[in-house]
Amino acid sequence: MTIVVTGATGPFGRHAVETLLSRGVPADQIVAVGRSIEKIQDLADRGVTVQYASYDEPESLRKAFAGADKLLLVSGSEPGKRIPQHQNAIDAAKDAGVSRIVYTSAPNADSSGMILASEHLATEQALAASGVPSVILRNGWYLENYDLRGALEHGMFGASGDGKLSLVTRADLAEAAAAAVVAESHDKQVYELGGEGVTMAEFAAEVSRQSGREVTYTNMPQDEYTKFLVGVGLPEGFAAILADSDHCAASGALYTGTEDLAQLLGRPATPLADAIRARLA
Repeated sequence: MTIVVTGATGPFGRHAVETLLSRGVPADQIVAVGRSIEKIQDLADRGVTVQYASYDEPESLRKAFAGADKLLLVSGSEPGKRIPQHQNAIDAAKDAGVSRIVYTSAPNADSSGMILASEHLATEQALAASGVPSVILRNGWYLENYDLRGALEHGMFGASGDGKLSLVTRADLAEAAAAAVVAESHDKQVYELGGEGVTMAEFAAEVSRQSGREVTYTNMPQDEYTKFLVGVGLPEGFAAILADSDHCAASGALYTGTEDLAQLLGRPATPLADAIRARLA
């Protein structure tokens, strides 16, 4: 059995590969795929096959997926490009005879209304249309999305009101993805993955408790939050996507519950307090 992991030169894909190795998958049965393969030369030194491929280059994907049995398709990171990029990967996987694709999607992709979710939902639909058996991992909001050191100095800002966000560590999600790709069978096709749900005010309070410094949360209208994000250096289009996600979170778009993640991990998600403590250390 050969398992291909795309995006292996990024932190999520890299952690998924490390988890596969720690679970006893032989290194020579793992293909780590990415664009900046110099970042994962150490994996090659440990026996993992390291292969260059880009979602924008179908031929490179066909080469990387040749002979693969399973594919962990880590979603692309470029808004506006994901649909054709993911279609390239799905087509290459189908041509290669891949028996299962595990895809990292967005929380509540079919119901949230988030701009961020639209490309992920389109990919889920493309997977269904491909006929290749697939498992959808709708990954919750990363704790790593927040600059906790910056929050100690300036506080936290957003547009999510009293909505609960199922904050989760990237490592937990990557471990769950590795578990999903090695599983022989699944209880469901779609998993909603997240940690414990907290409001941003509760999140700020926990950062305050862990750090011993007062951290406040300031809620803003969506348009004002967009301007705020642009003011701190984000491109306007990306700022608008993040502000839209926050606005939708006020209505529960980023709340997933914890059951599906615990099922894949075989343990509860990392407690938020522990994750914050580690981030601040």
